Amino acid sequence: MHLSGSITALATPFTVAGEIDFAAWSRLLDAQLAAGTSAVVVAGSTGEAATLSDQEYSRLIETAVSLIDGRIPVLAGSGLSGTAKTIAQTRLARSSGANLALVVTPPYVRPTQAGLVAHYWEVAEHGGLPVVLYNVPGRTGCDLLPETVAKLAGHQNIVGLKEARSDEPRWQALYPLGSSRFALLSGDDPSFVRAIRGGAAGVISVASNVVPRAVAGICLLLQSGDFDRAEGLDLRLQALYDFLGVEPNPIPLKAILHRMGIGAGLRLPLLSLSAIHADLADRITELSRDIETQLQ
Repeated sequence: MHLSGSITALATPFTVAGEIDFAAWSRLLDAQLAAGTSAVVVAGSTGEAATLSDQEYSRLIETAVSLIDGRIPVLAGSGLSGTAKTIAQTRLARSSGANLALVVTPPYVRPTQAGLVAHYWEVAEHGGLPVVLYNVPGRTGCDLLPETVAKLAGHQNIVGLKEARSDEPRWQALYPLGSSRFALLSGDDPSFVRAIRGGAAGVISVASNVVPRAVAGICLLLQSGDFDRAEGLDLRLQALYDFLGVEPNPIPLKAILHRMGIGAGLRLPLLSLSAIHADLADRITELSRDIETQLQ
């Protein structure tokens, strides 16, 4: 299953009471399908997976799988700090219907590169799902180096990498590893156009929660070689990208989604967007709506 194009790292909408808002979840999924999103990630870091019970995690995946009904792949975030727990979570994702597992490097424990190889090898062997590696050092405290990725890419059940580092030297080292069997995916909205132009297959995007048509459209333009139009549309999204970084993800994203009628807040320890950013959130919400409307 080769991943490419616009893949959305979905937020998990909650009610005012803090329960999962499954009606809003369905609307969010419907919007992704209508916009041409290529795949979705359920219960990743953007989906506040750390706050979900196993029952909630399973039901969230099951609901997405049922609604999507095989039209696009469903990835489930299943990376935890311990290898045995990651395998168990990956198996839970499989039993809930997920097609692939997005497995972040083990947070907080800071394994060596050899430890990362052993960890991912075990998950790929025993988790029951194809594995997409996920490197985001700013959140986890460890960095999956390109030479380590090269070792892991040889495993038949490791099928891709989400790389959240945006620096060009990192990508220059990764581009030769991409193939029809191993998908390189940007995990950084502001730089994903450059990554795809360099050889990445697609993007796992936060912004595409609110501008799914725009991100999917950019990916299609890049695939067709229409780089000028792709970069022009991407430039219109820069203010959104900037806003999504004013506080830790997914706080700004959920402020926009709330203004769009999807979800009512976050779970502790995350708090809603600071009041100082409220006016900007209003403006960015309108900008996002306008861009999406123009692309319909």
